Amino acid sequence: MSTIIRMPEVLANVTEAAIARWLVAPGDTVTMGQPLAEVETDKATVEYAAEIEGTILELLVAEGDSIDVGEPIALIGAAGETAVAPITTAPDVVAPVAAPVAAAAASAPGSAATGSASGVAAAAATVTKASGEGGRRFISPLVRRLARENGLDVSRVMGTGPNGRVVRNDISALIATGPTTAATPQPTATAQPTVPAAVAAHSVSAEAGFDLIPHSRMRKAIARPLTESKSTIPHFYLVADCRVDRLLALRQEINGVAAATGSPKVSVNDLVVKAVAAAFGDVPEANSTWSDEGVHRHHTIDIAVAVSVDDGLVTPVLRNVSALSVSAVSEQIRELAGRGKAGQLKQHELEGGSFAVSNLGMFGTTEFSAIINPPQCGILAVGAARKLPIVVDDEIVVGTVMTVTLSADHRVMDGALAARWLAAFVARIESPGSILA
Repeated sequence: MSTIIRMPEVLANVTEAAIARWLVAPGDTVTMGQPLAEVETDKATVEYAAEIEGTILELLVAEGDSIDVGEPIALIGAAGETAVAPITTAPDVVAPVAAPVAAAAASAPGSAATGSASGVAAAAATVTKASGEGGRRFISPLVRRLARENGLDVSRVMGTGPNGRVVRNDISALIATGPTTAATPQPTATAQPTVPAAVAAHSVSAEAGFDLIPHSRMRKAIARPLTESKSTIPHFYLVADCRVDRLLALRQEINGVAAATGSPKVSVNDLVVKAVAAAFGDVPEANSTWSDEGVHRHHTIDIAVAVSVDDGLVTPVLRNVSALSVSAVSEQIRELAGRGKAGQLKQHELEGGSFAVSNLGMFGTTEFSAIINPPQCGILAVGAARKLPIVVDDEIVVGTVMTVTLSADHRVMDGALAARWLAAFVARIESPGSILA
């Protein structure tokens, strides 16, 4: 008998995921531990390996489709076995037209009285034959749930997926038009032609003076924890100006050597990350995160770095930064950022860390405050370095100044502790030779 393969929970607290790419096809023989698919979550792509041996009988989810964790994605069985899904997967299959299915099911022998699987199957077969379709189309459980919650008749939606499959983007776009767009039949004898949901949503939003862009998984993933952060973490903010003339001179010297040896150049952000780690070495009690059981005082300094990608941002984590050279920090950030932009970061590379750095200086932003990414204790927002008049020994001189803003979790860091950490950071930035040790 065939066995159902279900969408795994590849990342803690993730309730839905998508099949980014199937690594097997129907008829393939698989062994335990063999990768079956690349599963895409909000911010990472993870390979999912087979937990049983057998032959792939059928793939139930198209590439790119999002479904709930625990829902069927494939059937596996013995070679030559017919792909017959157990009755628990019956809701995943719907006939092309929902209303005739219900009517046929009511008249099918035994279906109304017993609710037997044979009655449902007979009804579906009747509709398939009557409609002239070669088979029934699959609709993911997530799409069905979204349609049900928003009062949409999914059978009337022309999907944009493979073979006209209704995918999540079709439903997300249609939701904005209201339930009557798809659920209320027109009172005419002639069947009304259906249009792709995305087209219908665009038409309505265009008339209203805007374009509706359905939320991507990453955009919702960004919104969820940051909304939680601002709602549950007591943020407070400290601002400091750092004079960075010596830091820029050091960077120029390092990059001069790099150019001579053919090594990659380092950025100001690389030096900032090293200075952050050094400041935690100076004030180790700040390297802590909150939990309901108690404060976690971390043994290593793991720092997340915000990286802009096409649809939002990711925050890969550099491990044990205090033990890395500036060039190693630069290399790791460059490598993680590249894979982040390509959507190839792994689960473990996005987890952990006690602190984060977000730098918008390259865009000319002089000062901003950032939102803490749970469960980290803080984030440093780094602005652009610019020339300003400053006072040195009661004389006005021109210096290069960089403004930084510390967002701190007041549950972990009180004002005095946060101020000591920020002072340690400024001292390291203004004496940049100390961060190379």
